[in-house]
Amino acid sequence: MESTHEMINKRDLRERRDFTWRTVIFGFVRSRRRAHRRVVDDDVVFLDWHHPWLFFLATGMMMLSAADAFLTLRLIELGMIELNPIMGAAMAKSTLLFTGIKLSATAFGILVLVFLAKARFLNRLRTGVFLTVFFSVYSCLVCYELVFLFNLS
Repeated sequence: MESTHEMINKRDLRERRDFTWRTVIFGFVRSRRRAHRRVVDDDVVFLDWHHPWLFFLATGMMMLSAADAFLTLRLIELGMIELNPIMGAAMAKSTLLFTGIKLSATAFGILVLVFLAKARFLNRLRTGVFLTVFFSVYSCLVCYELVFLFNLS
């Protein structure tokens, strides 16, 4: 019978558990957990891989949030008022606080929705659908602000 020391020495020199950039790239491109292995696991909502559409929605919503913050500040300069009382109070303190709260709240909401994208809300809708709805609403809001900005300029 071989000793443990001899068995360890016979192992491949490449250790699979070592972290390398190849591991990161390989894991990103060829993720293994795209679907559940067993029917019993259908309730499990957390996987290693998310659909590229979620990346598009998350990135787009962050860009729309930044555009919304910029347009809101520009419209305030032109005489409009902030209807959201929380954002109005933050804006009264400082522009940096307003922008920080706006972007942080959006980023946190996106993070939660992407994390729970495969979960079902009220056992009917996948949570990822909410990202599409919020993206559409945010797009309309930014378009609305742009129209007002062009009319006031």
